[in-house]
This record gives sequence, C-alpha cells and structure tokens, in this order.
Amino acid sequence: MTPFIAETIGTALLLLLGDGVVANVVLQRTKGQGAGWIVITLGWGMAVFVGVFTVAAYSGAHINPAVTLGLAVAGKFDWASVPVYLLGQFAGAALGAFLVWLHYRPHFAVTDDADAKLAVFCTGPALRSLPANLISEVSGTFVLVFAVLYLAAPEVGLGALDALPVALVVLGIGLSLGGTTGYAINPARDLSPRLMHSLLPIPGKRDSDWGYAWIPVVGPVAGGILAALAYLALTANPLP
Repeated sequence: MTPFIAETIGTALLLLLGDGVVANVVLQRTKGQGAGWIVITLGWGMAVFVGVFTVAAYSGAHINPAVTLGLAVAGKFDWASVPVYLLGQFAGAALGAFLVWLHYRPHFAVTDDADAKLAVFCTGPALRSLPANLISEVSGTFVLVFAVLYLAAPEVGLGALDALPVALVVLGIGLSLGGTTGYAINPARDLSPRLMHSLLPIPGKRDSDWGYAWIPVVGPVAGGILAALAYLALTANPLP
C-alpha cells in the first residue's frame, strides 16, 4: 500500500466514523438521536483510533494536514512527501463524507433542521466571533500536534503516531476545548466534507457557510506550525 492510498483510506475511515457519530446524534429518527456531546467526542476519538491503527504501518497515519505540516516543520518528515500526503488526506476526507451521506441518506430526508445537516459534514462556532474562533482552532491543534511530536519521540517508546494515545489526546481536546468551534483541528476533516455538503443532493440543506470555512483551515495549520516551533525550541533548550 502506497502512502497516498494509506492516507486516503485512513482519512476516509476517520471521516466515516467521525462524521458518522455526528449524524447518529443530530439527525432525526436514528437510534442515537440526542445522545449528546460526550457521545460525539468519544466517537471522534474512536474514529482517530481506527484511522491511525489501520494505516500506521504504511504511511505513519498522519490523516491530518496539520500533523503532516507540523512534523515537516519539526524536521521529522520529508517535505518532498508533503504534497502526496495532503492530497491523500483531502481525497480521503471527501470519500468518508460521501459514505456518511450514503449511509444516513434516509435520515437526511426526514430531518428538517438544515443546520444539523450541515453539522454532520463540517464544524461551526457555538458563538460566532472569528478572532475567538480562530484562537480556538489554533489552540486545539497546537495541543494535538505538540502531543504527537512527543509521542513520536524515540525515547517515549510508543512508535510514530501510536493509535491509542493519539485517540485519547483527541478525546481530551474534544471534551475540554471542543465546545467553542466543534474542534476541527484538521483542515481536511472540515474543508472536504464542507465541499461534499455543497455538492451532494441533500434535501432541504442550507448554504455551506463558506464565510467561516477558512477558520478550520487556517487555524489548524497555524496551530500545527506553532506546535512544531515550540517543540523545536524546547528540545533545543530543554527545561531544567
């Protein structure tokens, strides 16, 4: 399996299970309707776990452009491979979102709430304040990439991007920091599904909120790069 295929499959699984748990909670007449935020955050954590362990042996299972860029900035990943990984991640996220729509298609049809239908695919702020929303995405992604960089350190002994610790980090971010923007912390996770929402024949859907779409792209990229710079500064000058 090539790294491109691996990143495509891993990110597709991430979105299938991650957007899938959102659909299960917010769409009408599902078995999980109204289950709440804890179920969504746990489902996303398990989505990361499945996506990572499935393809870790083939690509390192970045399944997130912010992670790929953070590792490259930190000198732990070859810049020449970055475009291939990003293409796989964005393609996989679109595929995963499509599969969620296919799986829950009857429930999209019986759901009247257009905002809920959009929420299945992409994130949105609880309170719309673009500077605050940007900070939320930067800080959440900083935690993710900073933790990943230490998990990938040889002295930790977990191996690069070990599945369970990364899943637990994402669960912790969702529980603690996710209530402001829905914690995209992954440009592919938000942008590709948002595009699928705009293209798919979903009855009664609203616009795809493109005015907000840059926040869950720019914020995670900035957060990942800042995490890498902080990691480099700390490892070059360890704290006493």
